[in-house]
Amino acid sequence: MIKAILALADGTVFEGTSFGAQGETMGELVFNTSMTGYQEILTDPSYKGQIVTMTYPQIGNYGVNDEDIESAGPPKAEGIIVKEYVDFPSSWRAGRSSETKSLGDYLKQYGTVGLSGIDTRALTVHLRDNGAMKGIISTEDFYVGSLLEKLRSHPDISLINLVSKVTTTKPYEWTQNLWERGFEQTEGVKRSKVVVYDFGIKRNILRNLVYAGFAPIVVPAATTAEEVLEMGCDAVLLGNGPGDPQNVAFACENIRKLSGKKPILGICLGHQLIGLALGGSTYKLKFGHHGGNHPVMDLETGKVEITSQNHNYCVDIESLKGQVRLTHKNLYDGTEEGMIHTELPLFSVQYHPEAGPGPNDAAHIFMKLKNMTEGKI
Repeated sequence: MIKAILALADGTVFEGTSFGAQGETMGELVFNTSMTGYQEILTDPSYKGQIVTMTYPQIGNYGVNDEDIESAGPPKAEGIIVKEYVDFPSSWRAGRSSETKSLGDYLKQYGTVGLSGIDTRALTVHLRDNGAMKGIISTEDFYVGSLLEKLRSHPDISLINLVSKVTTTKPYEWTQNLWERGFEQTEGVKRSKVVVYDFGIKRNILRNLVYAGFAPIVVPAATTAEEVLEMGCDAVLLGNGPGDPQNVAFACENIRKLSGKKPILGICLGHQLIGLALGGSTYKLKFGHHGGNHPVMDLETGKVEITSQNHNYCVDIESLKGQVRLTHKNLYDGTEEGMIHTELPLFSVQYHPEAGPGPNDAAHIFMKLKNMTEGKI
């Protein structure tokens, strides 16, 4: 049992034990209310720059498998905090992976720090009351003054272009379908070409696009509108990603150039970038939405969907001055969760319709883009 300490920017300290790599890590501390899906959460590029606290008490039960990784390479979250780490995983799927690992071994492999044995309920309440803030986990330095000094010198997440750290460096095609993970195969479908801007794209978004009848081409975040149009695509998807959308303002000019020329769907960060591209503004939530159990109402149908979410920022719909219509609202706090342009084939959602982890209530969003591409709506 290796001692580890968590220090928050306001001086609050928690002491526990390490179950991942040894060392130090810093980032914005948030909490996630999902009961499962820790591997998808850790490998979601939207968590770059953040340390994730899992509110569900036991984490690690089913280990790590190759199928649930949402991005290539190491985990994107800066660290993970749990109440009780389970180091003897059991899963019927684990044996299907090329190499079976515990969560702790997986973290050690990539140098990611994990902290267990603290009161995660108390930490969650603290973040809920005081807001997301910077934190540091260390297995080496236990002097609080020293840890706080390191935090003070660490840049705030709002000042870092995190997208540049997670986007692809070159375009690539994606072909894997949802059926490979237990869903019906869609053979013989006439596929539409969709260009996907990679601001930190999750693989399950790409799988859902294939399932809906698309042939995705993923491109770097800085790809110009002219380059996209030269690809002869039928639609454009602006993907999810980490950090403050203001730091990705370079994408707004491309979005403006593409608007009206191709149907566009924005997801999470892509939704926020559409808001900025249309001349609107965004604002930061107190502690963000992170979890797989957020109720969202579709204002056009009156139906409520349980959604997966991971964002700290929202679009101020009023700042768009009637260019868009609000389509979805979060029933926890009433914040904006979706919009559609009043004239152009352009719509977006703040939540994650692809889940991974989470429910599939909102997966129909991808078919909406397909219907828009085919002129059916």
